Amino acid sequence: MRFILKILLSAIAVIVLSKILPGVTVNSMISAVIVALVLSFLNAFLKPILVIFTLPATIVTLGLFLIIINAAIILFADYFISGFNVNGWLSAIIFSILLSVFQSILHSLLKDDKK
Repeated sequence: MRFILKILLSAIAVIVLSKILPGVTVNSMISAVIVALVLSFLNAFLKPILVIFTLPATIVTLGLFLIIINAAIILFADYFISGFNVNGWLSAIIFSILLSVFQSILHSLLKDDKK
């Protein structure tokens, strides 16, 4: 149940960002849910592999290269999803940063108080 709520909150964040950012478009809510699912799948399976392969660049840049990896994953998702479009690397980097911020805020609402 929590996974479904996280996907829906991520889809809402994708829609909000597509309205704010000029280089990102999402055609429908269904496309946003698919984007959220594909991004969660890519972050779970592809991102660790990319982080391992680019570890020297990540260390040299003090972790800032992870932003480029996130943007690459977003562009990779753009390639597979027809209702989702990101225009270039700069839009993908900005979208990546803002999506991370929005997801952190929205997912913090789901956390249980452990007292």
